[in-house]
Amino acid sequence: MKKFMNFQWLVTLCLLGSLSVAWAQKAPVADANLEAKTQAVQKLFAERFGNPPISAVRLTPYGLYEVQLGMDLVYTDEKVNFVLDGTLIDAKTRRDITRERQDSLAQMPFDQLPFELSFKQVRGDGSRKMAIFEDPNCGYCKQLRKAIDSINNVTIFTFPYPILSPDSTQKVRNAWCASDRAAVWDAWMLQNKVPATLNCDVPIDQMVALGQKLMVRGTPALFFADGSRVGGAIPKEDIEKRLQQAK
Repeated sequence: MKKFMNFQWLVTLCLLGSLSVAWAQKAPVADANLEAKTQAVQKLFAERFGNPPISAVRLTPYGLYEVQLGMDLVYTDEKVNFVLDGTLIDAKTRRDITRERQDSLAQMPFDQLPFELSFKQVRGDGSRKMAIFEDPNCGYCKQLRKAIDSINNVTIFTFPYPILSPDSTQKVRNAWCASDRAAVWDAWMLQNKVPATLNCDVPIDQMVALGQKLMVRGTPALFFADGSRVGGAIPKEDIEKRLQQAK
């Protein structure tokens, strides 16, 4: 559970999950004063919690107000008397509403990704496309690399995302400064071959900022050509399925 400020949470996940069923059964009523209400919620929230960096406030179909704080989401009532800092679950469908919203907010059309912050591997005809955010010290990323090692007819854009360890940055630097970035990266991820220590200009800050903007909370994170995304080292069969669906 996120701890973005110190206060006592007054609403439990189970209670809100149960209430969400009732709210979800009726369509939201149009409200001409919605903009004024959202602004009022934002003002109250800022006053009560010390002006946190509020990106947006939105009324949800569940009757709560969604408050976006950078990469995080919390929920409150119209009077900001109750706040949920955690995962909102639809108790009827068991859907993770918070994760779905975060994924939706983080979506970016595939062709708008800043590919200059990645390196490219083309296998076969390269007709299918995917992007992967990876940290060189990520064990799950290494599992994923093994899973995709035999996938053909794909173009893979690897976005280094050094967030796990102090030496992640140097490992990214060594791969980025190599003459064949993809080969050096794969040698490390698949065979644990330590790359030569190299130095050059590497856009580390931009790499990390991009991952934060896209709400990449952990590695690996995969993005597909249809705009869909998934986190974690999913099996090869699932990757193949997503690549086919995204064509």
